[in-house]
Amino acid sequence: MSASRMPALFLGHGSPMNVLEDNVYTRVWRQLGETLPRPKAIVAISAHWYTRGTGVTAMAAPKTIHDFGGFPQALYDTHYPAPGSPALAQRLVELLAPVPVALDKEAWGFDHGSWGVLIKMYPDADIPMVQLSIDSTKPAAWHMEMGRKLASLRDEGIMLIASGNVVHNLRTVRWHGENTPYPWATAFNDYVKDNLSWQGPVERHPLVNYLDHDGGSLSNPTPEHFLPLLYVLGAWDGQEDMTLPVDGIEMGSLSMLSVQVG
Repeated sequence: MSASRMPALFLGHGSPMNVLEDNVYTRVWRQLGETLPRPKAIVAISAHWYTRGTGVTAMAAPKTIHDFGGFPQALYDTHYPAPGSPALAQRLVELLAPVPVALDKEAWGFDHGSWGVLIKMYPDADIPMVQLSIDSTKPAAWHMEMGRKLASLRDEGIMLIASGNVVHNLRTVRWHGENTPYPWATAFNDYVKDNLSWQGPVERHPLVNYLDHDGGSLSNPTPEHFLPLLYVLGAWDGQEDMTLPVDGIEMGSLSMLSVQVG
């Protein structure tokens, strides 16, 4: 393994309000930005760009997307003007072949799943960045294989940052006051932690088959917040350290578990 190999991170991003707040999670994100090797560039994979097919942001100056509603005006006034990298976008087209990757030069940008955590890690917004979409038509094993293809970027000084939540059920969220996790949410969160370093054929990986767990479908009524984790697990070489920078379940059914590889 290269001495300069960049880590890969899965960050539980939670509520957009984390952008404005100082809490246990945002302090960990800030500490990661201050202590990890500084990347030459970042590839972000966010639950909030969930598409048919695969796309990558390929514009020089991606816009900040405020893809949420009903929050304080200060959140909409916050922007993350990190530079894009058309060259890195083209590199992903080549690296992920034969998977077709569309170069998006105007439609998307950085959504709150990506900039909402990166604004804490790298508040100066001065690291070139592209965002890769999640193909909604593909099975879980395919997404882990995509992570394997992306792993070589880590040896080029490029950091992978995937953002989602391994438990994400907004229909059961306790919005007011009561923060006790549901037993099924705790059980599934523990199941994820217990199986992060499982090694064997991708199609048999317990986290590829996460819906087999009793709490899998309740924890993830839709897959887009869970799948980003598989990109980071795919980018793990099986030997590197795997650590959990922070963990917790908020509002009953929103896991803030974060995973660091390398």
